[in-house]
Amino acid sequence: MKEDAQTRSRIMREVKSKDTTPELIVRRMVYAMGYRYRLHRKDLPGKPDLVFPKSHKALFVHGCFWHGHDCARGSRMPKTNTEYWRKKIGRNRIRDAANIAALKSEKWKVAVIWECELKELLRIQKRLARFLR
Repeated sequence: MKEDAQTRSRIMREVKSKDTTPELIVRRMVYAMGYRYRLHRKDLPGKPDLVFPKSHKALFVHGCFWHGHDCARGSRMPKTNTEYWRKKIGRNRIRDAANIAALKSEKWKVAVIWECELKELLRIQKRLARFLR
């Protein structure tokens, strides 16, 4: 079934950059573990999804498609306008790497949780516990 331009435009408008389902899962998990955080600090490179100011740690929760993860969902490319999406996701990856490097240069510890990793919540919880310790 083909989408018309209006339908595609409506769908793309609904895509959120914060308060996404993966982000909310991680936020609930971290909160339940007893950690408190700040959200989307604008004064930090890349506006990390969760920021732990006292311990100088930043956490990004990335959607596999949008950030070009190497999993099945992240490596899937739309069949229409492929070159646009390849360039866009490439720019996102470059921007992500630059933001992480900038945070590390400011002595922040950084972790990235990928959307596909949330299938194994216990593993993520252990990883977060090690990171936040």
